[in-house]
Amino acid sequence: MMSELLAPAGDLERLKIAYLYGADAVYVGTTDYSLRANAKNFTLDELQEACDFAHSLKKKLYVTVNIVFHDKNLVNLEEYLQKLKDMQIDAIIASDIIVVKLASSLSLPVILSTQASTLNYEAVKFWQQFNVERFVLAREATREDIIRIKKETNASLECFIHGAMCTSISGKCILSNYCTNRDSNRGGCAQICRWVFDCEDSHPDFTFMSKDLNMVDYIEDMLKIGVDSFKVEGRMRSLYYIATVIMCYRKIIDGIGNKTLTTKEKNYYAHILDRVANRDTTPQFYHKFPGVNESYFQDRLEVSNQDFLGLVIDYDEKNKMVILEQRNYFKKGDIVEFIGPFMEELTYTITSIFDEDGNSIDIARHPQMIVKLPINEKLVKYSMMRMKIFDKNNEL
Repeated sequence: MMSELLAPAGDLERLKIAYLYGADAVYVGTTDYSLRANAKNFTLDELQEACDFAHSLKKKLYVTVNIVFHDKNLVNLEEYLQKLKDMQIDAIIASDIIVVKLASSLSLPVILSTQASTLNYEAVKFWQQFNVERFVLAREATREDIIRIKKETNASLECFIHGAMCTSISGKCILSNYCTNRDSNRGGCAQICRWVFDCEDSHPDFTFMSKDLNMVDYIEDMLKIGVDSFKVEGRMRSLYYIATVIMCYRKIIDGIGNKTLTTKEKNYYAHILDRVANRDTTPQFYHKFPGVNESYFQDRLEVSNQDFLGLVIDYDEKNKMVILEQRNYFKKGDIVEFIGPFMEELTYTITSIFDEDGNSIDIARHPQMIVKLPINEKLVKYSMMRMKIFDKNNEL
């Protein structure tokens, strides 16, 4: 069986995007007990809708319960976990032994969070006695670590393949607590590692942020050594980011599985992934210990990506018009492409633009304005329009 592709989602719309663009499972947080306190997160009613949507597609939904628990956090915890079980959530993601033991007593499946910093097989064996079903290894796990853990435990292993790295060991950082009194291990991380620090005298400003993770070149190897779930970071990321990253990895994993992925195609998806984020990426710990090239120590440039031009909200079959919610500036004459569920990339030259009232315009410049474009191909809701930068055969 091919490994699972696991996506993040910060709200219901991004969850639907993740599934439609190829995720086998999605992990989310609720307004309680979740490490991404600044994300919108899910109410329990929204969580039930998310679970029903996932299961209607025969896909899975996991819920993070991964803060470090203080005594006051334990109030109503059992009641909360029982609600998740009653909703038929596929598993929770947890790191605190109290949560793991309680969930086990309720027969609620548990995935051990990366916050547990699991890097060796003895730790996996310890947690297995509490019926943990899968282990999210620390981001610092090397290829050799993964192989040894799999050999000694035969455990189901989940590894991050894309997204932000923690400058500290996974789950061990207290910089945010120290500098801002915001608890990084209870959802309040202020991301101190991404701050720019002033230096005395004439020395340049200093940073110590890790570059983002990107495992495109090692997916096939990770499949061979037995990684069971490929995890993408980013519950606070945008719709376009989630759609693009999940679609690219879906194509890569499927291409490897059916032996059709070419080097040219893989490089194409790597180019797309490089553009969708605003930080440099690297494989980090997988094949060697990170060095100077895997982090930012001085100046770094994070340019906001403007490729995402619009979200398809409907298609007018009678008039052959795609109805689009604008996200970034575009104009007549631009060469763009549509991506979406159940379709290959579609290149399109904008010849006409109409506003919501049917008036012809030359430019779409107002954020989230509704426009219409004449196009014969029917596009489904949640398809997206972006600038045409690359194609699979030649770079533009």
